[in-house]
Amino acid sequence: MQTPFRASPKTVLPEWIDFNGHLNMAYYSVLFDTSVDEAYEQIGFGPDYARDHGHTTYVAEFHICYVRELHEGDSVYVTTQLVDYDEKRFHTYQELYHADGWLAATAEAMTLHVDMSGPRVAPMPEHIQTRMGEILKAHSALGTPARLNRSIGIKRK
Repeated sequence: MQTPFRASPKTVLPEWIDFNGHLNMAYYSVLFDTSVDEAYEQIGFGPDYARDHGHTTYVAEFHICYVRELHEGDSVYVTTQLVDYDEKRFHTYQELYHADGWLAATAEAMTLHVDMSGPRVAPMPEHIQTRMGEILKAHSALGTPARLNRSIGIKRK
């Protein structure tokens, strides 16, 4: 896996543009989600995982920070960094870049490994945990992203 993982380029589609003339906030999620799917395949959570194992992943929490506007036709890509994991969940950090190299948005997710027969949160298989360990070791060399663990709130004096 690349360090950080870099998804294939994507293009901002006309139907994703809102009445303000820029990418609607919902489609930032689409770009982050479809890009992380590419990373999941390298972890072992590819399209056949749910069918073959009866397990899947659910996002429990997702935060986006909008840094700079994107517009119709912009070419973009997303990087994904594994920040932490345990046997039942994992924490990822993503950055959405314009093809020219500037940062457009960041996202963080806490994702759960789910046994679909419940559904209930369940431990990941050993081979997935081993792969997560390898990825975390490689991604730890990147350091802690400056925009990681941001909170929302109105600061009062």
